[in-house]
Amino acid sequence: MTRKNMNRKNITRKTKPLVVDPPVQNAIFPIVGIGASAGGLAAFETFFSGMPKDVDPGMAFVLVQHLAPDHKSLLADLIRRYTRMPVFEVEDGMPVHINSIYIIPPSYDMALMHGSLQLLAPALPRGQRLPIDFFFRSLAQDQRDHAIGIVLSGSGSDGTLGVRAIKGEDGMVMVQSPEDCEFDAMPRSAIATCLVDYQLPAAQMAAQLIRYAAQVQRRPYLSPVAEDMNEAALKKIFLLLRTQTGHDFSNYKPSTITRRIERRMAVNQVESIEGYVKYLQQTPTEVQLLFGDLLIGVTHFFRDAEAFQVFESQAIPKLFADKPVGSLIRVWSIGCSTGEEAYSIAILLQEHLQKLKQSYAIQVFATDLDGRAISTARGGLYPASIAVDLTPERLARFFTAEADGSGYRIHKTIRDMLVFSEQNVIKDPPFSKLDLISCRNLMIYLNADLQKKLMPLFHYALNAQGILFLGTSEGVGEFSELFSVLDRKAKLYQRKAHYLGLQRLTLGSIPSMVASRDVASRDSRDKEARNQSDIGVEARVVSKKIVKSSLREWVEQALLQHLAPVGVLVNAAGDIFYVHGRSGLFLEPMSGDVAVNNILKMAREGLRPALYGALQKATLTQQSLALSVKTNGHFTPVNLHIRPLTADATQQQPLYLVVLEQATPKAESAIVLTDSALPNSAPDDANADAQIAALRQELRAKDDYLQSAQEELESSNEELKSANEEMQSVNEELQSTNEELETSKEELQSVNEELATVNTELQTKLADLTQANNDMNNLLAGTGVATVFVDLQLRILRFTPIATQIINLITSDIGRPVSHLVCNLKAYDSLVTDVQAVLQSLIPKELEVQTHTGTWYTMRIQPYRTLDNVIEGAVITFADITEAVRTREALHDANQLLRLAVVVRDAFDAITVQDLEGHMIAWNPGAVRLYGWSEAEALLLGAHQRIPLELRKDELAKLHQLSRAQVLQPYQTQRLTKEGKTLQVWMIATALLNHAGQMYAIATTERAFE
Repeated sequence: MTRKNMNRKNITRKTKPLVVDPPVQNAIFPIVGIGASAGGLAAFETFFSGMPKDVDPGMAFVLVQHLAPDHKSLLADLIRRYTRMPVFEVEDGMPVHINSIYIIPPSYDMALMHGSLQLLAPALPRGQRLPIDFFFRSLAQDQRDHAIGIVLSGSGSDGTLGVRAIKGEDGMVMVQSPEDCEFDAMPRSAIATCLVDYQLPAAQMAAQLIRYAAQVQRRPYLSPVAEDMNEAALKKIFLLLRTQTGHDFSNYKPSTITRRIERRMAVNQVESIEGYVKYLQQTPTEVQLLFGDLLIGVTHFFRDAEAFQVFESQAIPKLFADKPVGSLIRVWSIGCSTGEEAYSIAILLQEHLQKLKQSYAIQVFATDLDGRAISTARGGLYPASIAVDLTPERLARFFTAEADGSGYRIHKTIRDMLVFSEQNVIKDPPFSKLDLISCRNLMIYLNADLQKKLMPLFHYALNAQGILFLGTSEGVGEFSELFSVLDRKAKLYQRKAHYLGLQRLTLGSIPSMVASRDVASRDSRDKEARNQSDIGVEARVVSKKIVKSSLREWVEQALLQHLAPVGVLVNAAGDIFYVHGRSGLFLEPMSGDVAVNNILKMAREGLRPALYGALQKATLTQQSLALSVKTNGHFTPVNLHIRPLTADATQQQPLYLVVLEQATPKAESAIVLTDSALPNSAPDDANADAQIAALRQELRAKDDYLQSAQEELESSNEELKSANEEMQSVNEELQSTNEELETSKEELQSVNEELATVNTELQTKLADLTQANNDMNNLLAGTGVATVFVDLQLRILRFTPIATQIINLITSDIGRPVSHLVCNLKAYDSLVTDVQAVLQSLIPKELEVQTHTGTWYTMRIQPYRTLDNVIEGAVITFADITEAVRTREALHDANQLLRLAVVVRDAFDAITVQDLEGHMIAWNPGAVRLYGWSEAEALLLGAHQRIPLELRKDELAKLHQLSRAQVLQPYQTQRLTKEGKTLQVWMIATALLNHAGQMYAIATTERAFE
């Protein structure tokens, strides 16, 4: 059976409507939010078809679907067919009652507040609206652990963030199996969060939902009265968690732990805490699921917008205030969950860098206990619904839309600022020398003892004047001596530089932990999984070498200042990054833009050509070079060394160390011609002087040539740079165009979803209309009533087949006026006039008409009214009454005969009737009195038996004369009585004729003659 046929079958099994219960004060019942998009109508129908037919579900349902804003929704009418619960299209402020269904109207966002539904105008444009996420969030905030979210068929990712919100409040989430969906993008996006409790076909959801709701109503399992009794069971649960996951939850707040355990018990239909312990022992996967529930993090980009505004305006400027340009800003985001919080901080830091227009290095360490969340954060891919939490500018600048429209990925410039790591902040080594620690909404789950351990750790890990950013429900508590308040409402604190009252016992393990963390981070910025045992050993080695290391550095610095040659750190183009030593002998400042420092342009006379060639060779071969040249016009001998530096993870481009030192005369190289290389001759030898002058002139010419070649090369490089800048500009324009196209694609995708919903509703409505049309056609044809529909201009709209027997109609006559058609009615030609009169007066008219074939009809003319009571034409019906007319005529004849019979009965004369063969067929009371025979006896007689023998021949001959005349004139004759007497009588004979005018009997009236 197809889904459509199954649905039609369900229509015939509807029971009587459920009456809405009056609201009960303080009544608590689950409110189920159901979200769907394309393909959702079929899923809704299947879901409600699975509801019990005779039992109230004991909950309320709120349906949120992507609807076209300019199209009236038919969803409420369609859902009513599959449930006995009342179905309402929501009006603003409508309260939610148990055992009822509420449907979002088009062009609205909907939220739940204090048990009533509030409608709001959408804040986002049509293509970016996420009504399911919007409602699910409000449902979680309002109903908390009584909130239930169900995600059905749909495209996109709407509902994913709402699923996180519901799970964060200990609600339940159910998702339609992707294999059971027409469109599986929404269910798959929700399943990817790993927060889904049930993944079922739509037909099985209702039964599981009712079982879960019944289990929830029996809460709490872990009431305060039973706390002592359940303490042993809780310890066993903590033991199983620590054994399988390596994490100890015994120091978490009991309320948090018990609430999450209760929820898992309800999901698995376990009645007691002892039974759940046994279930954990028998089902290892449930331990992981419980571990995941205990680590549920409710987070999104720029969560608590007001707190982030204060953080942006007060904290971020302080991070850069006393930092020299080029220094490192270190941030630690603790409990980062899936990374939204850490990325939010990185975005704010990047925006501040753009305002400063200065270069700083930023490193954000983001850690969490949940390895699955860290994997999501590392990928940097988020559902499209994050557009609700981000401004359009930030979304376009820091995110890239996926090609399939499924979500957004963080830009590499932001991703490279973060290092994600799985870490337990309670026992694992912390980071140190931090400028900012963000630990928001983590400590609220920890007991007081753990919170007391974390605050000193945060104080130690921060630099002087470092910032601590906590959640809105957290604070420094009794450690106000450690931190000063920057903003109490936003929970923004600053580390105090001096603190004397700190108990050093709580920090005994911090130095080695910090040292190990720093060593690990220096070894590899992207190495996010650390081996703790190796780090501990390295930490002890580092702590022992601190004093020796400082003495060594002091000695090395002193030696470098006195003995080291001039060193210049450059890239392959000669741009200077760092200069060590006094370089005036070899380099001179160039005129013009002082911001440009290039060693090739600053090299003194004689050094530039050799330096240029050596740097080019070192760039190509990546090998060290050593040359001796003369420079500075006075031909100072110079030793030139170029050494490529080994690249590391933080190095963006190859760098080269150029070492320049003044050489002794013995060190002059033969590579560059010097005076000692010339032939020995007498000072006054003219030929030698001329030869030397020629050689020097040749060298100058070569030097000029090399200088010209270098200038041409630099000019070419400038042109290439300009072309590259133009290409970058074009690329940015293309990127902007691509972003606009992505936005248009998202809008079209949203419109497509809405159109798919409308199309499904219209298809259902069309099927209903087709069925109704078929039923109506069969009804009209089955009744045998000829019907003609005309509009206000008396044009034919439609007619039934039998109407063609009365009015000459064919299919092509539709649209023609009635006056153009020929009627088969006899003696009736005022049809047009009568129809017009009915349309003017709106008073129906009825009359009998007859066709030329003799068939009689009752013709009724009445106005055609729409459901809105608008007159749009007239309906002419012809009901066949031929049999009724015949019956009426027969009844009329019978009545006449009845009256005649009364006359015959009451007459004094003898009246008899005989057939043409002489048998008596009628005998009135007057005949009984006259002749003595009763009616029964007379009917057995023949007519000749009452005539005397001698008169029989003449009398019979007179009676036969009636064949030519209908009445015989009165005459005198004789008749016999029963006693045999002969009576003298006057007689009148009359012929009786049928409808054909033929005689079938003879009636006689007889009176005694005196």
